Amino acid sequence: MSAETHPLMKLDSKRMWIIYGLIAIVFFVYTARLYDLQIVKGADYLAQAEENRKSVINIPTQRGNIYDRNGVILARNVPSYNVIITPADLPGNPVLVIESYRKYYGFSESPEAGAVQEVYRKLSDLVGIPVSNSDAYDADGFLTEDVTKYFKACDNNLGITEIVLIGDTRAPYSPIQVACDIDEQTAMIIRERTDELPGVDIEVSSLREYPTGEATAEIIGFLGPIPAVEEKYYTELGFVSDRDKVGYAGVERTLQDILGGINGKRTVEVDVAGKIIRDLEPPVDPVPGNNVKLTIDVRLQVAAREALIKEIREWNQYLGYEKYPSGVVIAVNPKTGEVLALVSWPSYENNRMARLIPAYYWEQLQLDPKAPLFNHAISAEYPPGSVYKMATAIGILNEGVVTPEQVIEDPGKITLTQQFAPNDPRPLTLDYVCYLYKSTNAGHGPVDYLKGVSESCDVYFYKVGGGYKDEVPEGLGIWRMNEYARALGYGVETGIELPGETDGLLPDPTWKRINLGENWATGDTYIATIGQGYVLTTPLQVLNSIAILANDGKHMKTTLVEEILNSEGNVIQPFEAKQLWDITKDPMIHEYDENFLQTDVVKTVEPWVIEKAKEGMRLVVTEGTASNPFEGFEIPSAGKTGTAEYCDDLAQEKDICKPGLWPAHAWYVGYAPYDDPEIAVVAFVYNGDEGSRVAAPIVRQVMDAYFRLKAIDSQLPGQ
Repeated sequence: MSAETHPLMKLDSKRMWIIYGLIAIVFFVYTARLYDLQIVKGADYLAQAEENRKSVINIPTQRGNIYDRNGVILARNVPSYNVIITPADLPGNPVLVIESYRKYYGFSESPEAGAVQEVYRKLSDLVGIPVSNSDAYDADGFLTEDVTKYFKACDNNLGITEIVLIGDTRAPYSPIQVACDIDEQTAMIIRERTDELPGVDIEVSSLREYPTGEATAEIIGFLGPIPAVEEKYYTELGFVSDRDKVGYAGVERTLQDILGGINGKRTVEVDVAGKIIRDLEPPVDPVPGNNVKLTIDVRLQVAAREALIKEIREWNQYLGYEKYPSGVVIAVNPKTGEVLALVSWPSYENNRMARLIPAYYWEQLQLDPKAPLFNHAISAEYPPGSVYKMATAIGILNEGVVTPEQVIEDPGKITLTQQFAPNDPRPLTLDYVCYLYKSTNAGHGPVDYLKGVSESCDVYFYKVGGGYKDEVPEGLGIWRMNEYARALGYGVETGIELPGETDGLLPDPTWKRINLGENWATGDTYIATIGQGYVLTTPLQVLNSIAILANDGKHMKTTLVEEILNSEGNVIQPFEAKQLWDITKDPMIHEYDENFLQTDVVKTVEPWVIEKAKEGMRLVVTEGTASNPFEGFEIPSAGKTGTAEYCDDLAQEKDICKPGLWPAHAWYVGYAPYDDPEIAVVAFVYNGDEGSRVAAPIVRQVMDAYFRLKAIDSQLPGQ
């Protein structure tokens, strides 16, 4: 009997081919996919894999120190101790210790959860941070979105449990900061108890400290986190936006490139959890920032600040209310341009910005009407008043408007026709008075050049600046006046190494038409000659103008930087005084034709004109407007007082802008010794009334402090 095949064992050949076809298609798809992944896109995926296993660790550098000219530290780095936890090094899974998570998921207490909890409890007792904060969770027991999205290390109200959970979720092998800037004793205790606190360690970072604090804050400034608008710039330089700090104010900001240094880096291989396996490249060490020695003498800085504050507070106490809210004192060496002291009061405490900028303190500073964050020495623009007369004074002699001996009559008041055009059909008649007339109803009488300067006679300068009948047929005029003002440094920034400097304002007919939509009036020229009207300057510009005259016409660049040193203390950029121009040798005064149009002809200021101006300023101290405050001062000095009427927003709010009774700022600027100047000082007191009464005594005290310090230094060994 022959064997027969069972019918069920017979397969339909058609169906077999379908099965074979499906299998072939599957193999083809997988083969094609493998080819695509390994051959076509293999290089890309290999690069991604290579990138995933590599991690670049940014190594922070050390910021350079800042010193005064004598080596006194003004800004330095001090160690800051931060408590860090590496989640992966804890004795177990950090997630298991979260009570709300355990209840929600039904977790039972486990030995490893208890071990982690014990670490948290011990650490909490040491640093004062709670083990957990129930407010960080939503109704389902999860951390809220605000907690996870806006989490910032050391700037939160979370407990240790929540902080570690966030770190474990992000990168379990990367340390996360739990507490920052703890005291050294606590840090040492934690390090000694590492056996009891596995996963916990102390990170030593750098914190900026300002030993002189508020006394130099307007010069030094402070640090802050990298601003969002500058993040790209600093990232390209190798800084880390959420870690590194940069200068926000003062020389910390302007000298950022010098002080900041360069971060190092370490390229390592990591596993999927972020654990470091090995170095892939030789580490690049960070380059420390350079140190900077400033030109200021912190002793003189403190003395100037105390003199300013003392004078203001004594007057406010005498008057019974705060009439004088703020002021400025600046001292420079006129021969070199070195700034010896720069005070803008009130200021702020920059040490409060060391770790972070407190929101409440920042808001307090911004809302303060005295504007302590505002550097009044270089950024505020004020009418200069009579200190500006020295620009007019050198102009009238150099242009031959008058001679030094020519006598001009000051009856105390002159009446002028105010015209806005040569053929103005409706001119106004206005009285222009001398300050003396306001109290005596009389003027200075016959006034020559030296008396005009020493007594600060307004009518004298009205006449020589704007012209007056046959007595002065043609005055200096606004165009030529501005030329001499620019020669003395007005209307331009000094270039001092501080942020926010302004250039002031030298008005002219073109400026007025463009900005105010009005024609220039005859009276505009008269009041500009005495530094009033639209003329605006900074205290530093006023000081510069007199420093140029004291230095026989040589304009030295104003600077705060004495030397730049590397991290080892070697000088890499020594101080070198830089002369910008000499008004007696560098032609920079444009001549004007009979139609007051500027020509291409330029000229210098005659040396004898400078000498005559200095002689007038010497008489200010010996027998003029500053003779009382400088009586008995042994060092021969010279200077100029200023009382500048104003009406700004603050004055309008107080309703004190009264015609004939305008409020006034107090100015005094002087230098000493007269025959060989070593120091030039300006003092400005907001709403200070009279320069001779309020500002001049401050300058005298600063000069006295300077020469006392000089005498002390001369007796030191090696001097």
